[in-house]
Amino acid sequence: MTHQNENSQNNTAVQHILDNGLDGIGEAIRLVIDQAMKIERSHVLQAQPHERTEKRQGYANGFKGKTVSTRMGDIRFSVPQVRGDVDFYPSALEKGLRSERALKLAIAEMYVQGVSTRKVTAVLEQLCGLEISSTQVSQATAEMDLELAKWRNRPLGQFKYLIVDARYEKVRIDGTVRSCAVLIALGVDAKGQRVVLGVSAKLSEAEIHWRDFLGSLQERGLHGLEFIVSDHHAGLRAALAARLPGIPWQRCQFHLQQNAMAHVPKVHMREEVAADIRAIFHAADLAEAQRRLQSVAQKYRESAPKLAQWIEANAPEALTVFNLPETHRKKLRTTNSLERLNKEIKRRTRVATLFPNEKSLERLVTALLSEISDEWETGKTYLTMKN
Repeated sequence: MTHQNENSQNNTAVQHILDNGLDGIGEAIRLVIDQAMKIERSHVLQAQPHERTEKRQGYANGFKGKTVSTRMGDIRFSVPQVRGDVDFYPSALEKGLRSERALKLAIAEMYVQGVSTRKVTAVLEQLCGLEISSTQVSQATAEMDLELAKWRNRPLGQFKYLIVDARYEKVRIDGTVRSCAVLIALGVDAKGQRVVLGVSAKLSEAEIHWRDFLGSLQERGLHGLEFIVSDHHAGLRAALAARLPGIPWQRCQFHLQQNAMAHVPKVHMREEVAADIRAIFHAADLAEAQRRLQSVAQKYRESAPKLAQWIEANAPEALTVFNLPETHRKKLRTTNSLERLNKEIKRRTRVATLFPNEKSLERLVTALLSEISDEWETGKTYLTMKN
């Protein structure tokens, strides 16, 4: 039956060429590539559709549309999806995906660096293997703004976990260099898949920015949250209380340990204090963590009273994660899951050094995050969820 379906698809592709000549090549390529991707998925899963076998590595999970620019114009493929603990993306589209990503990032960086359309055209032709005119580049930049805005405002849904973080970049406003906050939200859905939910770059006061950002996620349909992870950013706690009251909050353990160093009275004590705090976080359960916390506070009550007081007041905020399943704690006790995002953003923004305005910063960061989120959503499951 499988061979018959393959032959049928191939015959259909050939018929398109016979009926339409060169104009039918694009559709013929779509049919052949779509079929090749289905075959590759079956090989990765080690099972044909609906086949019962002990060798099966995962399950087919429908298709996701993907438009790819080619020398024959835009072609929309149906990319096979999988579910289960298996990593799959069709090799037939991998090169096209890299070219598309290169195109978007090159255009985004053109905005930031002020490169002329003539200069960027030559670069894009080398990256993508496509003949691109200056007019097409100008049109692409306008279309890209619409596409990125659509991605930032796309509908959301139910997510179990929310991780939020902020980083800061320099922008020039009215001739003055100022620090602009870039807020990023990452979600983990009921299937254990990571998704970049949103991004916002603004100069507004911290609490207002956080409140507006969280509110925008809610307005787009974010619901079902059971747990939030973040650092102790200015204004965030008040914004969470206003927008997402009652949801358990986990303070990033990594950053809390770093924050504690500011309260250590002598440099030679820092290594010991850091080890003591890590011991609290590595406890087997919440009761043991609380016992160790009190022991550490008592240990430094005389030699470092301000540190002891700070630990008692702040460390409990980093123990909320003990209420989660043990298999989820390691990845949700810190904001480290956003580390790759921040590294990618820094790698791009340090080239620009200074952005002309908030919009140009938000544009570049959005271009990066949308691509990374696509990889996550079609890639390996981040957390294993129990039914």
